[in-house]
Amino acid sequence: MPRKSSETVGAQEIINVPNHVAIIMDGNGRWARRRGLPRIAGHRAGTDNIRPILEACVEFGVKVLTVYAFSTENWGRPQDEVRGLMRLLGEVIDREVSRLHANGVRLRHIGRLQDLPPELMRGVREGVELTKDNTTITLNVAISYGGRQEIVDAVKQIVVNGVEPEKIDESLISSYLYTADQPDPDLIIRTGGEMRLSNFLIWQSAYSEYYSTPVCWPDFNTEELRKALLAYSQRERRFGKV
Repeated sequence: MPRKSSETVGAQEIINVPNHVAIIMDGNGRWARRRGLPRIAGHRAGTDNIRPILEACVEFGVKVLTVYAFSTENWGRPQDEVRGLMRLLGEVIDREVSRLHANGVRLRHIGRLQDLPPELMRGVREGVELTKDNTTITLNVAISYGGRQEIVDAVKQIVVNGVEPEKIDESLISSYLYTADQPDPDLIIRTGGEMRLSNFLIWQSAYSEYYSTPVCWPDFNTEELRKALLAYSQRERRFGKV
């Protein structure tokens, strides 16, 4: 359930601020193409946009932000683009982790860490360890993440641990997911105008509210985030009940 809190922004009041916001950061390539730039320029603009949105989430009172940076399917993109994305993500983590720590951000990785290039893997591990006790906000960065793969990995570990079938329920499966100790997302935002989840948090999003905007991720600013939070606050969540 969303926290009962109130945030006044402009002339409209956000009554219920979601605890957990997840964002499918789509539209980087289209943003670049419209400007006659290479796709990697769009990805750079997209990675640069994470910090201001994170800061805005803190101001609004969001406690968990999850960003979909790179899916398991994205490994099938042209290798030059993949290498460029891995390099950008490594640069962002190396550049930002000290600032994140100083501002009380807990960095978490969700996805298959073992798939990442060694330098990026090292940076992620060091950032997670450095910030593990911070409490201002949790930033989950989904790199080499796939919702179906997450469930497969959870089931495999349950089998390895010898859990008896009668003890397997939704709560147990949730405890084996990458997001095990975190609340499910209240709101999932997709930028770039598409209307699909793209294998993102498919277990955790069973009752998430969904918000799609045509604004490409590099142009998704604090005002656009406010619009999404306002739309969320005006919905009634019944979780299958009357």
